[in-house]
Amino acid sequence: MPLVKKIDYDYPKWLFNGHLQTIIPGLFRTSLALPFERERVITPDGDFLDLDWLKNGSKSLTIISHGLEGNSRRPYMVGMAKHFFQNGFDVLNWNYRGCSEELNKKPIFYHSGATYDLDFIINHAAPNYDSLYLIGFSLGGNLTLKYLGEKRERNPKIQKGVAISVPLHLESSCEKISTGENILYSKRFLKTLKEKVVRKSMQFPEEIPTGILRKIKTLQDFDDYYTGPLHGFRDAHDYYEQNSSLYFLKNINISTLILNAQNDPFLSDKCFPISLGRKLDAVWMDFPKYGGHVGFSPRKKEDIYWSEKRAFEFITGNQ
Repeated sequence: MPLVKKIDYDYPKWLFNGHLQTIIPGLFRTSLALPFERERVITPDGDFLDLDWLKNGSKSLTIISHGLEGNSRRPYMVGMAKHFFQNGFDVLNWNYRGCSEELNKKPIFYHSGATYDLDFIINHAAPNYDSLYLIGFSLGGNLTLKYLGEKRERNPKIQKGVAISVPLHLESSCEKISTGENILYSKRFLKTLKEKVVRKSMQFPEEIPTGILRKIKTLQDFDDYYTGPLHGFRDAHDYYEQNSSLYFLKNINISTLILNAQNDPFLSDKCFPISLGRKLDAVWMDFPKYGGHVGFSPRKKEDIYWSEKRAFEFITGNQ
């Protein structure tokens, strides 16, 4: 069975490079009006998570995880949710800690390897369903793959997983997004992350000092001073090494798709492990030449985004 597939994404010709394929859908794709039902759940440590449900009365549920500084209502999240909802699935888009309209109650935030929250959400949702499917974008893709590859007890209802635009190797991808023409992306993320730190420091001034914010110039700096230490890691390097999903792929034993565009400005060369893919029994890797980061815009505005069609095709049985 071929585990590395060559599938061509037919991109709009006016989006002629990875930056345009990333930026245009990110800025100009409109979020659709869908009948989401909001639920707030309390985590085992007394924090909360906000969930957005779409319910058809189906026995199959798709759980979708967003990217860095995203949320459940981002257009790419809603677009994926709509495609599955319109095809009969129930859908759950969930917000990480501090990513909905209200800051979470604990000093910790979310991070690329916080699978304890994903596990909690899965087990919260599972009793009403016969089958569960996981989809993650970017950071959420890393979270999904790490979860599927961890040596842990997982809910047996999980059938398949899909990870889109996923930084399999966190450190090298963080370095790539923080240099050259890509630095504009990291500055955008840093702006909102720093704003969140300032707000959180009002709740937890001792745990989250703000005096070091002036020292932070890159995402790696942020992870060195905040993400790593707040979540129990020595520094950014330790955080990246313990949470990069690349190291967990060999343990995945359910059918899983990784969809990464080769011109994704966020991803390093280590995010395209073709030689590893050929050795794996359950992981499919699609690395089209084009698509950007969480892009994959259709050629016609009214068409379904290619990543949504590809994810649905994979989950419904056609590898």
